[in-house]
Amino acid sequence: MRALLLMTASVVCLFGCTTPQEKAMQQQAEMDRMMAEYGPACVQLGFAANTDPWRNCVVQMATKNGSYRGGVSTSIFGGFGSGGRSGLGIGIGIGR
Repeated sequence: MRALLLMTASVVCLFGCTTPQEKAMQQQAEMDRMMAEYGPACVQLGFAANTDPWRNCVVQMATKNGSYRGGVSTSIFGGFGSGGRSGLGIGIGIGR
């Protein structure tokens, strides 16, 4: 019985892990979404598309509107101590 519980716990832990490639793909998908959403507005503001200033504009607009997460914290302490916000609790906290 103990071996079955240990094996089940191990399998659950392995399914929760992401590889660096998966994380990079998630970040790229998030950036693609932000460019599609905020890119046209940055072009209207005078930034040439697909330039560094345009990308900075996209990230700033997404951050300002609260749709840019910046990263995921898997700490059991959540976002405690980051920017004065308290995110204590078990689970996944979204860091900004």
